Amino acid sequence: MQAALPPKAPHRLRRFFLIGILLPFTAFSQVKSTVDANTAFALDLYQTLKAQPDNLFFSPYSISTSLAMTYAGSRGQTATEMAKVLHFNSAQTKLPAAFAKLAAHMNGIQRGNRITLLTANSLWCQQDYHFTKAYLNLVRKFYHAEARPVDFIHAAPAAAEEINTWVERQTQGKIQSAVQPDQFNDLTRLVLCDAIYFKGEWQHQFNASDTKPAPFHVTTNNTVMAPLMHQEADFKLFYSEPDSVAMLELPYSGSDLSMIILLPRKGHLLLPGENPGLSVLEQELTAENLRRWLASLDQSSVQEVSVSMPRFTTSQSLDLVKELKSLGMRSAFDEETANFSGMNGNTGPLFISDVVHKAFVEVTEWGTEAAAATSGFITAGIRYPFIVDHPFIFLIRDNGSGSILFIGRIVDPTK
Repeated sequence: MQAALPPKAPHRLRRFFLIGILLPFTAFSQVKSTVDANTAFALDLYQTLKAQPDNLFFSPYSISTSLAMTYAGSRGQTATEMAKVLHFNSAQTKLPAAFAKLAAHMNGIQRGNRITLLTANSLWCQQDYHFTKAYLNLVRKFYHAEARPVDFIHAAPAAAEEINTWVERQTQGKIQSAVQPDQFNDLTRLVLCDAIYFKGEWQHQFNASDTKPAPFHVTTNNTVMAPLMHQEADFKLFYSEPDSVAMLELPYSGSDLSMIILLPRKGHLLLPGENPGLSVLEQELTAENLRRWLASLDQSSVQEVSVSMPRFTTSQSLDLVKELKSLGMRSAFDEETANFSGMNGNTGPLFISDVVHKAFVEVTEWGTEAAAATSGFITAGIRYPFIVDHPFIFLIRDNGSGSILFIGRIVDPTK
């Protein structure tokens, strides 16, 4: 999706693009604080995006990392607003080290060829514009982002091609055409890219021969036929009695990562045409509730579960400027008030013009590829059904740190 550009500002102003790219722990205090901040931001962002129709998918980890690189160069009111929106409680100078530990942990999660989890960052700088050595050294040291000179002003097509080639390579070809030449103009000075790629094999795989077309209830009066996978195996399962959620953990090979399915409870149906229970669950999807639900799921014992869930592929293209402004990050996008003097030594104003995020996920019988009070526990010993035949929310979580790498919802698995 091509992001709309604001009107041209005076030539004395400078601007840059921020692009987060997706495809589906520990000096403990600092890292845990960062994970908690990323989770809170993920759910805030989800709430701003949930009004859009149909499926939704993004990587809060990727977006937070890109914004953290930008935050490192912010000052004054811009830094204050960014820290509040991103829930950063650590000192600005200590945050990069926490992100570095998270990245090192996740880049180390490999189990043979069954799990691939890769993160990468890059900086694309206007070749004749000055950025301070201190800022470039910081993002190189902690975010492993190398500064690469390009010419946005005189060679926009070549700059776009170079960035797109990098993104495509980092996401194993799942994200293409991340930027377009006409997104740049004579005020573009910097593009920051963060890429995350995940490919994982289920610990318990589905048998493709058991996948059959079955009704999936998109709304109370709209049903589609979708390929529902099926298996019976031991999983962690949790029902929250006072809330409207049932949860299932589907671990990937090695158990470092899991997909968590959050399924609206049957019986929480809304008016005709509404998603069955999804609106209720989305209203309850707060950082505190998610923490409580996940803690209960983690404490539950595995039991034999009969799982039916759709096979699906979905992609997403988001321009997040409006959402970030609505959360309170306003001055960063304003050419008159933005303060990124930590990047350029106050040699001239810089502001963010776009935050573009692209995402891809494919869930199959084999696994996943991606370029989120009083509780009742079900007693083990009975084969319990978990039938995902209506809209649901899902997370891909790093179990070691609790980091939500991806979050999404599937309203219609056939789209």
